[in-house]
Amino acid sequence: MEVQAPPGTTIGHVLQTWHPFIPKFSILDADRQPVLRVVGPCCTCGCGTDTNFEVKTKDESRSVGRISKQWGGLLREALTDADDFGLQFPVDLDVRVKAVLLGATFLI
Repeated sequence: MEVQAPPGTTIGHVLQTWHPFIPKFSILDADRQPVLRVVGPCCTCGCGTDTNFEVKTKDESRSVGRISKQWGGLLREALTDADDFGLQFPVDLDVRVKAVLLGATFLI
């Protein structure tokens, strides 16, 4: 997925990396160089709990944030398309990378 801001100016990309069991995404800059990784849980259904996707360094050695799909309750989850997400990242992260992480949240 390409992220643009303003429209027409590419600031980064989100690339889903194939893995047989774990959802993984690469956060890339405008030159398609890896900046961060997003790693999800093996089971993404989150029955009764939040589903957390860890935002990690590009070598996956350290967690620097989190994208969380927040559990909305049984009726809301079963009967609606509505979802709530939370996004945590370091305050000093480049604003363009923050925007690409927001795009990754929409992709998830």
